[in-house]
Amino acid sequence: MTANGVVIAIPRGNLFAGTLDLIDGLGIRTDGIRANERKLVFEEEGVLTVRPSDVPTYVEQGAADLGITGKDVLLEQRDREIYELLDLAYGHCRMIVAARADADPLGEPLRRRGVVRVATKYPRVAAEHFAATGRQAEIVEVKGSVELAPVTGLADAIVDLTATGRTLEENGLVERELIAECTARLIANPVAHKLKAMEIDGVVARLRELK
Repeated sequence: MTANGVVIAIPRGNLFAGTLDLIDGLGIRTDGIRANERKLVFEEEGVLTVRPSDVPTYVEQGAADLGITGKDVLLEQRDREIYELLDLAYGHCRMIVAARADADPLGEPLRRRGVVRVATKYPRVAAEHFAATGRQAEIVEVKGSVELAPVTGLADAIVDLTATGRTLEENGLVERELIAECTARLIANPVAHKLKAMEIDGVVARLRELK
């Protein structure tokens, strides 16, 4: 358990350093977490370190009372039975549609062919975005560097996260459409939110002060 009496799942990866800086303010000692890249469970601190996309699973199933992950993960996994409690206002990035700078597959080619092929790590977000805008999209799910897809002809466009646009530019891609602004979010297990209401409310109040 943490000093606040709850177990929290935090994301390895891009949000990791910012998350550790944040939970320092909760009275959780993070020096041991920072020093050990392989250890996943820190029982004394009440912290689990997992992949960002796995945070909602651990929270939904009750392995953690609270979790921190990106809004992109929550958009893709919106059917999870969890509560989104707080926008933590760090880890800013944008979910966007991008395509090659020297082509416009979302313009005349789309009107002519009637469908656009989109590569993404976020198949649900991509499918819902194109459906909501009245366009037919063939979604190609990839796990690695999605920017490679338009370069090799695997796809016409991509749906992905970008923070600075640098990776897009380096691969000859440009942003065409904005889908959503994304930041780190605090989520809770619904049962824990009731049974540990005082403790979780205390965490939320403290995090509001730290934002």
